[in-house]
Amino acid sequence: MAGLSRIRWGRGTVLLVAGLYFLVPIGTTLWFTVDNSPQGFSLDAYRQIFTVPGLWPALQLSLLLAAGTIVLVYLLLIPAVVAVRLGSPRLRTVVELTCTLPLVVPTIALTAGISDVLRWCNDNLAPTPFYATFLDAQNANFPVVLLLAYVVMALPLAFRTLDAGMRALDVRTLLEAAQNNGASRARAIVAVILPNLRSAMLNTAFITLALVLGEFTVASILGYVPFAVWIVNGNSAGQGPVTVAVSIVSLLLTWVLLLVLSIGSERRGRAQAQH
Repeated sequence: MAGLSRIRWGRGTVLLVAGLYFLVPIGTTLWFTVDNSPQGFSLDAYRQIFTVPGLWPALQLSLLLAAGTIVLVYLLLIPAVVAVRLGSPRLRTVVELTCTLPLVVPTIALTAGISDVLRWCNDNLAPTPFYATFLDAQNANFPVVLLLAYVVMALPLAFRTLDAGMRALDVRTLLEAAQNNGASRARAIVAVILPNLRSAMLNTAFITLALVLGEFTVASILGYVPFAVWIVNGNSAGQGPVTVAVSIVSLLLTWVLLLVLSIGSERRGRAQAQH
């Protein structure tokens, strides 16, 4: 009993320290947005969210980039994970190492490489028919260059999430059952395996969305203004309380989304267990 008591006290201490580590900065940030001295408590920063200039274009750009990144990550990783699981399990290590390479490349180094490539293309593609495509890829309304950078940055966590979801399934049994009922291999994968991978796909989408909304370095150096860059620029321009209020609202929305995904995953797990 004494050992169990020490374990519980240890867990409680860890949870308390972790809670203070996260909640104290959030609490002081919230106080900064509502403390309008010398007038005192005020919600003006939150009322100005809907009128502050530049917010909605920046947020729209980030959401478009997030949607494009999620789609490309799905197109790249889902076929790879399924193929490795069903056809060549020995290649899993190769695929994993390839997807985790962005973790060992600093973001600033990645951005410097992208800048060098863009500079080379600008110098050498001008006389060619590809120059117009090169310029379109840097369009500020939807920069494909930034989209591709986000795809590379999202690969490590996205692969881990999808691979864990795939390994939790008895894929071969599901595939054989579907084929015994007359389904082709492709139809069995689409109609049976992918629906069972829904939780992992949702988690991948959430992680990718959070990455794109919070990424600053690459977008700032390349000269684009998505959501995170707009917040930093707003602070520099003296709009601190409003931009911080936007950050808090986005953080709360992210928590709500995570909570909804967690509840949905638990309910699906219970339903599958009952069946």
